[in-house]
Amino acid sequence: MGLDIDIRRLLGPVIPPPEGRPEALAVLAACAPASLENVMSSPAPALRLGPHELHRLVAQYLLDHDGDHSPTKVAKALGRSNGAVGNALHRLAEAGHATLTHTKPRMYAANAATSRALAVATGAAPAPRVRPASVPTAKAPTPRTTPDGGIIRPSGQVYRPRKLAHLSDVVVLRRLRAAEVPVLLYGPPGTGKTSVIEAAFGDDLITIAGDGDTQVGDLLGEYTQTSDGRYEFVYGPVITAMREGKVLLVDDATLISPAVLAVMYPAMDGRKRITVKAHKGETIEAAPGFYIVAGHNPGVHGAVLTEALSSRFSVQVAVSTDFDLATKLKIDSRAVTAARNLARRREAGDIGWSPQLRELLAFQKIFGLLGLPAAVSNLIGIAPIEDRDVVTEIVNKTFGATFTPLALGTQI
Repeated sequence: MGLDIDIRRLLGPVIPPPEGRPEALAVLAACAPASLENVMSSPAPALRLGPHELHRLVAQYLLDHDGDHSPTKVAKALGRSNGAVGNALHRLAEAGHATLTHTKPRMYAANAATSRALAVATGAAPAPRVRPASVPTAKAPTPRTTPDGGIIRPSGQVYRPRKLAHLSDVVVLRRLRAAEVPVLLYGPPGTGKTSVIEAAFGDDLITIAGDGDTQVGDLLGEYTQTSDGRYEFVYGPVITAMREGKVLLVDDATLISPAVLAVMYPAMDGRKRITVKAHKGETIEAAPGFYIVAGHNPGVHGAVLTEALSSRFSVQVAVSTDFDLATKLKIDSRAVTAARNLARRREAGDIGWSPQLRELLAFQKIFGLLGLPAAVSNLIGIAPIEDRDVVTEIVNKTFGATFTPLALGTQI
């Protein structure tokens, strides 16, 4: 009887024992079952869970229920405390096994890695947080080819693969994507950096044309007014590529302000995620297949390859004009010779510009339309002013005649 009185004074007939202490309830019930009848008839507290078991329950709930969920909502559904569930959700998001979709209020959703959290509580070794080492078959580009081995780009133009590390450059780029090794292509404008990337990835490619005016909104997205006067957030190319698991080409990346470009860094390292502050702090995780490749033109005014950007590209490939290809394309041999000579002077540092394949193709087209004198004069005229004297000298010497920049003459 003394025990009965003590228990009633301490607990009262309707106050259940502390949550997570079923062993205390069991001891008291064994000692004085009659006096605890009211306590035992109260709603049973949640049983103590084993290590990581709450993480498994929370992960399973996210998998079973689409959409965003608050800690309070999940806690109520599981019959657990808000604090414990909130901590479990936070830990799942930190491990990459859930996505924090909103910060105010905090909301979470399942992602492609959520199922990995289920292995922890069942005795299996937790899987490391890594991305798939290969691009899913559905994402692999299916290039269109010509009978002689050329690859048809989305524009319809044909690209002729070049050697890179004893392989086709297109094959190398695809292997680097499969292994998630970012690549930077650098070289003068018109050497074919964009062409090889388009040939390698085809319609699986999204392109950003960088310049000094590029802003964060141009990369991640911004609010746009709809026809009915509302505003909705439209994702930018970076987020679109991440969500769809596509290749993102940042062309002329080094013309973009380093402060602006820095918003992409979390997507370029092991985190593979970006927080879009402008859109309610939404966190975007990259889908399998997402890959970044960039182009850099070292000689272009304002192009700055910072250490922070350079360090994120494990492979950096120099791209120059394939003059043998220019010959195969039946470009006038004298124009090709002049371009080769000017390229050597450029490499020696005597000039900062030399004709690349793009200029040689334009030369041949103008030759066919307006004749040789116009084509040669235009080749001289497109050279920068500071290099024009050297270019004029070498071009005139190669063609064995005197040409001046293309200009209007007397009235007809």
